[in-house]
Amino acid sequence: MRRVVFNRKGGVGKSSIACNLAAVSAAQGYSTLLVDLDAQANSSHYLTGLKGDDIPTGIADFFKQILASGPVAKKARPTVLETPFEHLHLITACAELADLQPKLEAKHKINKLRKLLDTLSEDYDRIYLDTPPALNFYTVSALIAADRCLIPFDCDSFSRLALYGLLDEIAELKEDHNEALEVEGIVVNQFQPRASLPQAMIDELIAEGLPVLPVYLMSSVKMRESHQSCIPLIHLDPRHKLSQQFVELHDLLEHNG
Repeated sequence: MRRVVFNRKGGVGKSSIACNLAAVSAAQGYSTLLVDLDAQANSSHYLTGLKGDDIPTGIADFFKQILASGPVAKKARPTVLETPFEHLHLITACAELADLQPKLEAKHKINKLRKLLDTLSEDYDRIYLDTPPALNFYTVSALIAADRCLIPFDCDSFSRLALYGLLDEIAELKEDHNEALEVEGIVVNQFQPRASLPQAMIDELIAEGLPVLPVYLMSSVKMRESHQSCIPLIHLDPRHKLSQQFVELHDLLEHNG
């Protein structure tokens, strides 16, 4: 299983969802890998506590190798880190990805990530991909390489307007490049149950037939604490309501899959 978490809008909880679902997967005994493809490296920091130049170049090394010619390109493989959490491994991102992007586009290397994951799938039960908040080379590579896609949604009117175009873009990419790709659903994040507007917006999306998943991730200061401590919620406070919502969401996806 290869699951990509993607939305063009920043700040919708993409990295938080990818990391916490991966952490739940690992906590349940699945051999799990998270691949960070965002030059901001938020997932890399979250799962290691490292910052800036202390974060290994990871996936950037892989892309630099495939830009080379000869045996180096054929044997390209990134360093995989063990995180502090059992069964959870990580391929880090770094700022260098931004500089590599135009070179990779010029060399038409869009299928290389899929080939890498074909190999890594022999070692991992579950692979999660965290993507940049843009439909760029790295995101398209991830969507070509994955078989499932989750779309975070934060009940914002601008997010709703962008959602329709995003679904159309994924459908077009599926038709042209990856027929196996399925949108598993829209993940409602930072949900405020006492506010009427978010629920009304969700009800409208459901009425339109959009695949809104029935587990809504609540807005909580506990998530900020999780980020600050660099400990996923399932390890920081497994009994917290938001932690349990991530478990519920993970189990729903496993059941549907």
